[in-house]
Amino acid sequence: MIELEVGNVANGGWCVARHEGRVVFVRHALPGERVRARITEETARFLRADAVEVLRPSPDRVTPPCPYAGPGRCGGCDWQHATPEAQRALKARVVAEQLERLAGIRRQVTVEEVPGAPGGLGWRTRVRFAVRPDGVVGLRRHRSHEIEPVDACLIAHPEVEKIGVAARNWRGAAAVEAVASGAGDRAVVVALPPGRRGGRGRGRRADEAIEVPDIDASVAVVAEEDGHARAVRGRAEVRERAGGRTFQVAANGFWQIHPGAAQTLLDAVMRFADPRPGEWALDLYCGAGLFTAALAEAVGEEGAVLGVEVDRDAVRNARRNLRDLPQARVERGRIEPALDAAGVERADIVVVDPPRAGLGRSVVDRIAALEADRIVYVSCDPATMARDIDWLAGHGYRLAALRAFDAFPMTAHVECVALLEPEARPARRR
Repeated sequence: MIELEVGNVANGGWCVARHEGRVVFVRHALPGERVRARITEETARFLRADAVEVLRPSPDRVTPPCPYAGPGRCGGCDWQHATPEAQRALKARVVAEQLERLAGIRRQVTVEEVPGAPGGLGWRTRVRFAVRPDGVVGLRRHRSHEIEPVDACLIAHPEVEKIGVAARNWRGAAAVEAVASGAGDRAVVVALPPGRRGGRGRGRRADEAIEVPDIDASVAVVAEEDGHARAVRGRAEVRERAGGRTFQVAANGFWQIHPGAAQTLLDAVMRFADPRPGEWALDLYCGAGLFTAALAEAVGEEGAVLGVEVDRDAVRNARRNLRDLPQARVERGRIEPALDAAGVERADIVVVDPPRAGLGRSVVDRIAALEADRIVYVSCDPATMARDIDWLAGHGYRLAALRAFDAFPMTAHVECVALLEPEARPARRR
């Protein structure tokens, strides 16, 4: 055990302390606290530790509402020991620090609350449970493959809890995901281990390999093989709603998991993009077409929107979701080859919503070559966003506006929407 004076927050749910001249990244602590900590990992450059006793608490500290939160327990939440207001302040500090450290930008950041998560609980509309060999489900411990059995998850949406995945045995599954969509659909996605995939090894069909316990007949059952969804009972898709439209999404596909996040982010993106009739827009990493649809409606039939997405199921659903918008089309592929194949050399607006790894240098270079008037960057990782913003600055783009949203209460994750404009362009009012 070591005693630590806890310093500032770091990206990823940690706070920073020092011990005998070495940096210590400590969890379950808050800035300004003095704690007794247990070292969990040691590298040549730093230590990781869990605060197991608080000697001097922060005024922002609260008792975690979940009995599974704490050192060595479930790793799904990072900040249950802080008030919701303090959590948003910590996330704002992280975003500001990443922008300054990686992009050289000093900016005051506010993380906005997203409606639909009272007290930071009951918001997660998709929960993926790990499964032990004996069929008991749980959530993984922090930085571990070990499973913490749970009988309830407090950040899960009430409709997810009603499915009752945690109360049943799922022997033979690799993972089980409970889904409650914004349109009232419910599904259970059963991920099969490699040895039981349909058509391989023993030649069993996927639905024959699934041992589904007794659950409500209104809940669809979906097999997940190689990341793709296939219906066993009901449909392999669920419906989601945002922007006055209904979207079909694969049961195991990507959609914002906070019930208020899709609409909140859509509003922010459209305000920054400011699309006008007749403009040419790109929606890269478009998923099921949330932003593509709104952009297409705004540019009208005299404009055009191209969405690009690599996931096969997402592309199929996006094309279905956009079939009433002839000015929109979706191509499957990675960003650079898809843009090259489509002959895209110029765009008025580029919207990007990349995975946590961000855009990367080559995609940044390709986007910058389009000479767009507005680049709207949606990010779930402030570090990779700040890195990409710095690279875009090398192409003459400046950060014109930024909003941050608490789309993942109780966790360290934060969603950002950034507007980048050419350096030579006069600032626009937002």
